[in-house]
Amino acid sequence: MKSVLALEDGRLFFGESFGAPVEEVGEVVFNTSMSGYQEVITDPSYCGQIVVMTYPLIGNYGINPEDFESSKIHLKGFVIKELSGIASNWRSRQTLDEFLKEHGIPGIQGVDTRALTRHIREKGAQQAVISSRVSEVQSLIQIAKSAPGLVGQDMVKQVTCSTPYDWKEGNWTLEKGYNLYPQQEDPFFVVAYDLGIKTNILRMLTEAGCKVRVVSANTSAQEVLAMEPDGIFLSNGPGDPEGVPYVAQTVRDLLGKVPILGICLGHQIITLALGGETYKLKFGHHGGNQPVQDMTGGRVEITSQNHGFAVNANKIPKDVEVLSINLNDRTVEGIRHKKYPLISVQYHPEASPGPHDSSYVFEEFVKMMKACNAERKTGSAR
Repeated sequence: MKSVLALEDGRLFFGESFGAPVEEVGEVVFNTSMSGYQEVITDPSYCGQIVVMTYPLIGNYGINPEDFESSKIHLKGFVIKELSGIASNWRSRQTLDEFLKEHGIPGIQGVDTRALTRHIREKGAQQAVISSRVSEVQSLIQIAKSAPGLVGQDMVKQVTCSTPYDWKEGNWTLEKGYNLYPQQEDPFFVVAYDLGIKTNILRMLTEAGCKVRVVSANTSAQEVLAMEPDGIFLSNGPGDPEGVPYVAQTVRDLLGKVPILGICLGHQIITLALGGETYKLKFGHHGGNQPVQDMTGGRVEITSQNHGFAVNANKIPKDVEVLSINLNDRTVEGIRHKKYPLISVQYHPEASPGPHDSSYVFEEFVKMMKACNAERKTGSAR
């Protein structure tokens, strides 16, 4: 069945439909990862977006639930150059086409994704419609034009958990699958705010020696402090950080009371809580090949990223130190508070998909909790 991707600026991209035969509207963005389409599709950070994969062949290793980053698909549509006719992998349980159909998500293949990506880079991310109504393109363009964008919207409420839960799953191994951790000996107790959290972040926290409890985005600081955590984690998530001011207020209430780590949306919200500013990028950073430089030692890491908003480098609060920057556009990639135990990064150190250059971030968080616990014990002894 013929299908079309109609952008709000009037540009049209025709192809063939796969996945669910439905019409959807969302912000169209491109992802430059060469693999990891399962993780991309199930990443809650893509809520409200239509994702274009720049790598030409997608679906060749099928779908397996062990690689999901959440329990369902959150994006609005999937755009690719070519859908593989073969799903060849011993872990595969179904094809990409079957998976999208099961979750009611439309896909379009046969699109000139190189031309589409160049268009997004030049004109910017914008609203678009995936539809099989190829003879009614002017109507589709109007739908895209009238669709609300992500700026100012609270997208977190669509993806956050409804009730708290404990996480005990670690990394995947060939022999056992994902390691399950019972009560570890003296683990650090971390409360993780679910703003659209990826499961591999939870696995990395567990592997670093943390006992993790996940709570919803609207959980108050008082409720969390009553749990007596060793550390607080603010996760990745979709949309505009200014659309969730209640989370920024929670960070202010927690500041200085317990060590804090933030990733992606969590990083942006922490910056807002400290008095900084954020803004929308022209087309965002989505993929596994973003170069980030450490400002303290000069080391360059290749990182996985997925965000459409960024921290304003010209509005960094005076008590905040910039730790790293993006070498492509000089955007802020990491900060540290000069007084309180708090660090945050814009990139994804859990690398799912993506390189593992930055996985040490979780170890730094553990070191920060160790140091704070040691200070508390010393103070109690006095």
